[in-house]
Formats: sequence, structure tokens, C-alpha cells
Amino acid sequence: MSLVEQLGPHLPYLRRYARALTGNQKSGDSYVKAALQALAAGEAELEQLPPRVALYKLFQLIWGATGAKLETVPDGSGDAISDRVMRIPPRHRQAFLLTALENFTVDEAAQILNDNAEGVRALISRAQRDIEAELATDVLIIEDEPVIAADIEALVLDLGHTVTAVATTRSEAVAAVKNRRPGIVLADIQLADGSSGIDAVNDILKGTDVPVIFITAFPERLLTGEKPEPAFLITKPFQPETVKAAIGQALFFHVARPVAA
Repeated sequence: MSLVEQLGPHLPYLRRYARALTGNQKSGDSYVKAALQALAAGEAELEQLPPRVALYKLFQLIWGATGAKLETVPDGSGDAISDRVMRIPPRHRQAFLLTALENFTVDEAAQILNDNAEGVRALISRAQRDIEAELATDVLIIEDEPVIAADIEALVLDLGHTVTAVATTRSEAVAAVKNRRPGIVLADIQLADGSSGIDAVNDILKGTDVPVIFITAFPERLLTGEKPEPAFLITKPFQPETVKAAIGQALFFHVARPVAA
């Protein structure tokens, strides 16, 4: 397989990363172009890594060698997500984007950033704290098991959010949203009266646009491949850090749909 065939499928995603990293498309594309030109001219080489990891690592090296200029304050010209990204300190921004936006593992991100896994986790943790501080919101918990609901509530409060209600049934969840609109919903699937958390969420999304994280012991009920699947699905028993990370990412990347007139 030629180098073009190896790298071609990954270039649109590298452009996405470069745009998010630098804050605008023109700047991001110029860095991608510089990296590819250096590769073509023999001024840089891909390391013996999986092609996508090697490509991003090359980009990081070229970007750093050419000044690595980043705007640290959003200018208001981008969308909401772009502005949020640009408020994160540069090094933390890289680690966060590589894992949350580009879906690299922590080990892969460490290879790209010439760091170790522990260092990358620390960078991601700092980025998530920055995000959580900025995006503190109201949370609706849909969970019928009191102990688990209490654990989730403690995690949410620890992140600086407010719990508006803990609903144990579909009807309670819908009523809670009517009483106070949440900024995010954390939902189980199987509820106390035999009703469904999936139905509760569908009812909620008919009237309001909020990110949803399912935390369930029955992930197979959502991962059927027969219809759109949730972006955020956590299996019980869960790790607290997994829930915290999912909340940060769900809030960060959610863009509200326009409301029809």
C-alpha cells in the first residue's frame, strides 16, 4: 500500500483536529499542508507506528517546529464548541482533543505528544476540570435504585453541577423536566414501575434539546444496530471517573438544535 493510500483516509480527521487545535480552518489547514510538504520533501519521516498515530505525531512535530502558535482567547468568530476549546490551555487542549474528539486511546495520545500515559491523563483531567467549571448545569437523574442514584448524585455534585431531581419512573422524569428544564440527563433503562428510561428520554427530547447519558446494566437494549445509538453509554457497574469524563464530554460537544418557529 502506498503512502498516499495509507494516509489519505486520515487527512480529513487531521484537518478537523488542526482546526480545533488552532481555532480556525485557515490556520489549521496551513499546518497540515506544512506537515505533508515536509513529508513529501523528505524533511520529515513517519515513525514506525500505526499510520494514523504516525500522521498525527508528524503533525505535532511540524506544528511545534513552526512556532506552534495558538490563540488562547476565543475571538467570538467561531461556533460555541470552538470557543470552548480555545479556552482550554494549549497542552491540555491537545490531550483532550486527541482523546475526546479524535478517539485516540490514552497510550496513543501519549505517543503523539511524546509523553507518557500518566502525563496525558493528568492533562485530560485538567482540561475536564476547566470544562466542568465553565459548563456547570442542572442535572436530572433517572434511576430507580437508591444506592446507585445516591452515588451518581454525589459524582454530579462533586463536579459542581446541581441535581434538579431524581426520578424513578418515566412519569416522574417527564414531570421533573416540566418543572425545571435540566442541562443534561443521566438515565437508567429499567425503572421502578416497569417503565422504560428510553421512553422517558424520548418523551423529554420531544420538548427540549439536552444531552443524555445512559448508565445501565442493560447496554444490549440500546446497542442493537437497528436504529441510532446513544453517543454516551456507560455500563454498570461504572467507574466514577468514567461518568465524570462522559458528563464533561457530553456537555462540551452538545450543540442545541435550532427551535422551529
